Amino acid sequence: MDLTLLNPEIQKFIDAKIENDISIIALQKNPFPKIIWIDILEQISGKQKAKTKLPTWFNTKNIIYPNKISVEQTSSEKTAKYKAELVTGNSLIDLTGGFGVDDYYFAQNINRVIHCEINEVLSEIASHNLKQLHIENSECIAGESTEILKNLNQQFDWIYIDPSRRNEAIGKVFMLKDCLPNVPELLDFYFAFSSNIMIKTAPILDITAGLSELKNVKTIHIIALENEVKELLWVLENNYAGKIEIISCNINKEQTEEFVFTYGKSSISNYSLPKKYLFEPNAAIMKSGGFDEITNRFEIEKLHPNSHIYTSDKLIDFPGRVFEIEKSFDYNKHNMKLFLENNQANITTRNFNETVDNIRKKWKIKDGGNAYCFFTTDVNNTKIVLLCSKLK
Repeated sequence: MDLTLLNPEIQKFIDAKIENDISIIALQKNPFPKIIWIDILEQISGKQKAKTKLPTWFNTKNIIYPNKISVEQTSSEKTAKYKAELVTGNSLIDLTGGFGVDDYYFAQNINRVIHCEINEVLSEIASHNLKQLHIENSECIAGESTEILKNLNQQFDWIYIDPSRRNEAIGKVFMLKDCLPNVPELLDFYFAFSSNIMIKTAPILDITAGLSELKNVKTIHIIALENEVKELLWVLENNYAGKIEIISCNINKEQTEEFVFTYGKSSISNYSLPKKYLFEPNAAIMKSGGFDEITNRFEIEKLHPNSHIYTSDKLIDFPGRVFEIEKSFDYNKHNMKLFLENNQANITTRNFNETVDNIRKKWKIKDGGNAYCFFTTDVNNTKIVLLCSKLK
């Protein structure tokens, strides 16, 4: 960690470039020849990303940023705050501390937080920044987390782990055993030091696949920001063998939408042809797979077993987008020419055999505007189009 980056003139230069294109700045001559240019560029890039993702860091003086990947992979403040509200007690050890955002918030709910990080430089950066942020109840230890646990040899109220994938080329489908640390392999070892474990995973991890590798799962939290799923949280309790609760949480600027149900609970959906209103679950619910639970909870009907959009004659408060259906028609050449060809609309497909791009190209439909069109399949297996106006 190079503390000369905190030189007031260098910090002033970094702040002056926050709104500039980093690729253009990189072509300029280094105004501080005694400092490695790429190190200054990393500070600019990191602070640019922190402006919206980590406003507390952005607005704090003398913060040092790590490389681009570390900033991109760290939790946002909003998701870190959500996690911190799930833990209580005297002690927590974070086995994959990284940039330290999660630990900043954990330290506000837990009396003592230990930040472990195998990358020594990143550990130094996190330690420095936590001090700048006035966190006094955290300790940063550089090294391999299993060795740190063995050496400390003490009980913690919580263990937190954010395993990283060993090989990004594996593809979109991956297993926890493909990550570092290998949590499934180490679970018994971890439970020797804490009865409560929280694991953060990328949203592409399939819930069924995760449950096949883990044991003692008590709760799964699916966290979305502005309708984009950011992470899954797996809360494990030693010897727990009860029902698994799924909590989908979509954090919006105006409100937080939450939908809770029991995993594996047998539910039967009700079906209907389109009525007056259309309801599309938020991204967190879509990830959760609780589609049949929705019809029972909100007394609305599904359009088709595989369409995952819902309808009702009654307008309700719903965790997702809400539309008023202005027109519903079968998908065919005559109807498309009559109602949509050469028009402008926002298009969504659900359980439909054509892509959005193909539909736009085929019928010359421009993107945007106030019209919303759902191309889907109804309960009679008919391909239909729903012309809607957005209410929420």
